[in-house]
Amino acid sequence: MCGIVGIFDTLGNREIDRAALGRMNESQHHRGPDEGELYLEPSMGMGHRRLSVIDLASGQQPIVNAERDVVMVFNGEIYNYRELRVELEALGFVFRTKSDSESLLHAYQAWGPDCVHRLRGMFAFAIWDRKKQTMFLARDHVGVKPMFYSLLPNGLFVFGSELKSIMTHPELSRKLNPRAVEDYFAFGYVPEPHTIFHNAYKLAPGHRIVIKAGAREVTPEQYWDVPFKRAPQRPMQEIEQELIERVRECVQSQTVADVPLGAFLSGGVDSSAVVAMMAQNNPDPVTTLSIGFDDPEYDESKFANEVATRYGTIHHAQIVDKDDYGLIDTLGHLYDEPFADSSAIPTYRVCQLARKHVTVSLSGDGGDESFAGYRRYRYAMAEQRVRDKVPASLRKPVFGTLGKLYPKADWAPRMFRAKTTFEALARDTVEGYFHGVSIMPDRVRAQLFSESFKRELQGYSAIEVFLGHAARSPTDDPLSLIQYLDFKTWLPGDILTKVDRAAMAHSLEVRVPLLDHTFVEWASSLPPDIKLGGGEGKYIFKKALEPYLSHDVLYRAKKGFSIPLAAWLRGPLREKLRAAALSPLLLDTGMFNEKFLRQMVDQHIAGSKDYSAPLWSVLMFETFLRVSANRP
Repeated sequence: MCGIVGIFDTLGNREIDRAALGRMNESQHHRGPDEGELYLEPSMGMGHRRLSVIDLASGQQPIVNAERDVVMVFNGEIYNYRELRVELEALGFVFRTKSDSESLLHAYQAWGPDCVHRLRGMFAFAIWDRKKQTMFLARDHVGVKPMFYSLLPNGLFVFGSELKSIMTHPELSRKLNPRAVEDYFAFGYVPEPHTIFHNAYKLAPGHRIVIKAGAREVTPEQYWDVPFKRAPQRPMQEIEQELIERVRECVQSQTVADVPLGAFLSGGVDSSAVVAMMAQNNPDPVTTLSIGFDDPEYDESKFANEVATRYGTIHHAQIVDKDDYGLIDTLGHLYDEPFADSSAIPTYRVCQLARKHVTVSLSGDGGDESFAGYRRYRYAMAEQRVRDKVPASLRKPVFGTLGKLYPKADWAPRMFRAKTTFEALARDTVEGYFHGVSIMPDRVRAQLFSESFKRELQGYSAIEVFLGHAARSPTDDPLSLIQYLDFKTWLPGDILTKVDRAAMAHSLEVRVPLLDHTFVEWASSLPPDIKLGGGEGKYIFKKALEPYLSHDVLYRAKKGFSIPLAAWLRGPLREKLRAAALSPLLLDTGMFNEKFLRQMVDQHIAGSKDYSAPLWSVLMFETFLRVSANRP
């Protein structure tokens, strides 16, 4: 687990500024506190910060081949590197280390850019091929590890593991991307491939880039996608058995480390499943880590304790104050762009706890996306059943009108928020799902933004992110389609970003066995009705796990990492919220309608409306602006 950076002169053989490369590398020191090295030659420079996990003695980077014409920097882990090594040795390659990095380097030498098809792991890497005068970049299949890049006006191509690393380069503009601002206030994050800055990009999951010397543009190419190719029908018992075997194998493949290793244990289904499989694979007790809250409404620690006791783990738990809101500015520094998922706070704390005991931790992330575990899937399918019974020609005028007329009950459970439901029913599957997951619906964003900013958007709406992915979807099944949308947006843009930055802030490596791409492929092939069976999310996953976990762990209502956002913004954060929402820094951007901002703040604090999610996104946007303005 590391941080990587690089500069490539696409237009000639200019000498690379060693000081600029060094600043890029040191900006992400936290990602690799053990070692840091630079490599430079005419037209190209690479930097690497190392967190030593495998082959502690000889796994240094940048790594250069014996002929010294191929150079690589690599962030992540290749889980099948031993199998690759055997194959590559048979092809005549001689290994000098025991690292997965060298297996990856030789894999490129053997198979070129198509080496990505042979990799199992989480990775973001760059390879300079001097003979071919090409720079090759790739990001793993589902986007566990990040990669940012920009082609500067002067012909320099810069890349790095974090946005801050490339933003240290003086030639990269800090002008905000208006469309990314619109996306952020709809989703709560900036979805791939964009960043908040207009000329800085994320390499999307399952994509690669080959840049030849002399290139005037960068064109990412997709090498993998979630297939959602339906497998032949089989008995449930067979599927359950294969599911357990596959989970066990994925977990086993990701427990290789030369440093202390453990697992997050929230007490939810996914993390508990990972721990159960680890305990069965490992003769020694598993180290497990969890945090709880001092308020029973938000605390799930008793379920984590139950699983820990059942499997005899060495369990480390920490109870934190539910009002743990002192990390707001810290989050602004971590994410480099606005990020409005409030569960980033407890995620930061559990990573902080974990690093006291282990260097590597396994996580249960990915189960909800593969097996339809989120409540919003259930709501979306309930709405879809209504859509299927009412022709589109009637849906829009009838439900659209009802949505306009019906009062909005923010305080009620979603199923009773008739205005929101009617608005969703008036739309098709994609539009309805977008409406359901947006933290700030279209009608609210229309009021939030100033008229001048809306003109700058030129009619663009964040729904276009979903529409673009839906147009390329390999499936038209409604449930599979919205799962696919989450794999393209929510998973890499929110969940994996949140975990990566929180973990790397503490120099912790987090592995996600349920996001092994072969497992994701297999899970996508299962019939939708056994994922969301009888309204029960993760139905087949839970059935398969019944011999390993209790009924309460498997079937209780899902909580997630909840925090009392609405109460915070009415109570201890009230003045901070008001100051941020009406700050000159925010208003001077010219993007916002001051009157509506003031109205949202007043109505939320008074308790007449619940604007907690929209206002948190405003607060974090102002934090981003403030942190960014103070960053060199």
